[in-house]
Amino acid sequence: MKERGLLIVLSGPSGVGKGTVRKAIFSQPDTKFQYSISMTTRKPREGEVDGVDYFFKSKEEFEELIKNDKLLEWAEYVGNYYGTPIDYVESTLQDGRDVFLEIEVQGALQVRKAFPEGLFIFLAPPSLKELKNRIVTRGTETDDLILNRMKVAKEEIEMMDAYDYVVENDQVELACDRINAIVTAEHCRRDRVSRRYKKMLEGDF
Repeated sequence: MKERGLLIVLSGPSGVGKGTVRKAIFSQPDTKFQYSISMTTRKPREGEVDGVDYFFKSKEEFEELIKNDKLLEWAEYVGNYYGTPIDYVESTLQDGRDVFLEIEVQGALQVRKAFPEGLFIFLAPPSLKELKNRIVTRGTETDDLILNRMKVAKEEIEMMDAYDYVVENDQVELACDRINAIVTAEHCRRDRVSRRYKKMLEGDF
């Protein structure tokens, strides 16, 4: 019996390093995670391939999916829709592969409602001072925007109770090790594997 894959949701406040940690995990040669392909209504950029970089849809198609509850989460940004299609995630999990989703906190809370059996990991900064330093170092934000991001970050950190695990991103390599350890432990949970072993008991020895 093929074990069903896990939906792994990595989330945390802006500036905490979600993208950096996700890229580091996927650069590891033994990574078997399937990165969740998002859906969007924006036009493909040069070199982007449908079904590889994104699933490209018309606005009407996307709104039909929203209406039929076919998205784990979705948002509108700069006039375009972005979201995570349920059917793609479900078929990948049924195939026994773990799906990795890196997402903002609000999106993760949407996914939690639609997919409570997922594995939700909150990536936390070592301190608010370090988080602010990372945002400032980007060099892309005004002082007002930085202040607003920090205010939102504090609110998002207070939402960590909605997650299963908290991983501190003090060093990217260590954060990756912790996430991989959590996933390994989750695959050994009794409620995930007991059916397979009970099936085994039905045979001869």
